[in-house]
Amino acid sequence: MASTETNPVKADDLAGLEAGLDALDTVQIRRTPVREVLLKKVLPPVLAVTLVVAAWQLLVTLKVADEGKLPAPSAVWDSLATMWMEGTLLGILWTSVSRALLGFLFALAIGTPLGLFVARVGVVRTAIGPILSGLQSLPSVAWVAPAVLWLGLNDSMMYAVILLGAVPSIANGLVAGVDQVPPLFLRAGRTLGATGLRGAWHIVMPAALPGYLAGLKQGWAFSWRSLMAAEIIASSPDLGLGLGQLLENGRNNFDMPGIFLAIILILLVGVAVDLLFFSPLERAVLRRRGLLVKG
Repeated sequence: MASTETNPVKADDLAGLEAGLDALDTVQIRRTPVREVLLKKVLPPVLAVTLVVAAWQLLVTLKVADEGKLPAPSAVWDSLATMWMEGTLLGILWTSVSRALLGFLFALAIGTPLGLFVARVGVVRTAIGPILSGLQSLPSVAWVAPAVLWLGLNDSMMYAVILLGAVPSIANGLVAGVDQVPPLFLRAGRTLGATGLRGAWHIVMPAALPGYLAGLKQGWAFSWRSLMAAEIIASSPDLGLGLGQLLENGRNNFDMPGIFLAIILILLVGVAVDLLFFSPLERAVLRRRGLLVKG
């Protein structure tokens, strides 16, 4: 009779197998050297900006457009230096940035529970889901006129325009994130007793975080764009001077360097918020999920 005995697996071999599986599951996080960061992340955008400014200066030198329509980079720089020497630059920036950040926080406080409610309650989703999508596609400038008539020329009008522009984006981002949560996570949560608000906090929100974060980034973009539209259209001494009003003043005074300066500052604020807040937050989320191996 053939022997049915098999050689037992040695303890050392089993330990080695477990160690190999652990090594496969472990994400090796490597801190990127400073030199590599400078070469791969800092140098490319610096070169891109340099090329844009060089092309801009070339167009001015070749007189492709009249100087009254396309000012030289040096003229824009002189306008910036003048505002800095007068002490008005930081005040203008703070007026717009503080409004946008506070309005975004209000939108976050409203859009998050609204998005979770729409995502988890089928009747509510059927009723107002299409409305949220429609509001997201509506240009923010459309809300300025009714907001002025409702609330007058004050900061409340500015915040109302920001909310109407940003809340649908934040809510829809969270809805999309909840839709991507694996059903197994929800069943496991219910098995462990995580239902209702506890399940939303411990299961749904962490699992929906990537989609929610995308909605937050889009919500900030809508907040900033909505505020600029409100500041350009609504003008009042009580509102103070923000970037949008700076742009409108440049148009009224036929000041092309001032117009280009306002456009550049609006762009720089949007890029700075993304680089200083949203990009690090996104990298942290990806790193915790094992999707980003470099520091």
